[in-house]
This record gives sequence, C-alpha cells and structure tokens, in this order.
Amino acid sequence: MTGGLMLTLRHHGLFLALTAAFFCLALLISTPSFAGSKGQVARYIGSKACQPCHKKEYASFTKYAQKSKSYQAIERLKKGLSKNDLKKCYGCHTTGYGKPGGFVSVEKTPGLKNDGCEVCHGPGSIHARTRDPAAIKSHLTRKDCDVCHISARIKAFRYTPLIHGGGH
Repeated sequence: MTGGLMLTLRHHGLFLALTAAFFCLALLISTPSFAGSKGQVARYIGSKACQPCHKKEYASFTKYAQKSKSYQAIERLKKGLSKNDLKKCYGCHTTGYGKPGGFVSVEKTPGLKNDGCEVCHGPGSIHARTRDPAAIKSHLTRKDCDVCHISARIKAFRYTPLIHGGGH
C-alpha cells in the first residue's frame, strides 16, 4: 500500500507542476508587454499612426479634446520659465516625455509635442504593427488620469479637468 500511495503522490505532484508551468506560460503570453512583442519594448509613435484604424476616435479627439493641443499651454508660458521648469511641463503636456521613443523636442519629435492617444493608452508601436488589442491599454481607470490630474495642479493652474469627459 505504501508503494501505491507514493506512486500516486508522485503523479499528483507531477500533475501540479505541469499545470503550474502551463498556467505561467499562458499568463506570460497573454500579458500586453509580451503579446506579439518577442521581448521588444513598445515605443511611442504618435496619434497620427492611430488615425487609419481609429478614424472616428481620432477625428473626435483632435476636434474636441483640449489635450490634443496641450503644447499650446507650454508655448504661452515658456517665456517666463527656466529650462528646468519647462521640462517639468513636458511630463503632462507631451506624449511619452522621458520614455523610450517619447517626446524629446519639437524639432526632433514634432508628432509627440501634444498629449496624444498614447498618453492614456500607452505606447502604440506593437499594437500598430500587430493590430493586437492586448498590446495596448484599452480599459482606462481614474488612476490613469491621476498621473497628471492631481489636486495640487488643478489648484495651481486653476483649470477644471475633464477626466472621462470624452477624449474620443
């Protein structure tokens, strides 16, 4: 009886180990940072790259969303700002500043000078190439907005944020 019990326990352990391995593999494959990327890091490509597949959203975004023209705020205020102060503005008024493929300068990355689709949805290079919906963030939450829309900034700049106010 002991030999049969040991054999059953060994098979049970092997079954659990294989199940755990397959579960981990499935999780890895379905994670956006791995899906279709083969280890590549998604890079920012600009909102115009979204337009061919997302015509309606792009048209609405560029027409109604204030953030699609966010660099205008920097243009208005830059005269009185130091270079360091100006750089602090880039994080919330440009796309991907300080991140791989993100905004560098108006001259080097003009397509990223305003807040674009990728500010909320994340870098789009893998999604644009593969058309894989899992390679881009689609279900946004308040936390996504809170990166820039914090109470201190709302008070300092006296603006009313239109969080979930129809980005597209």
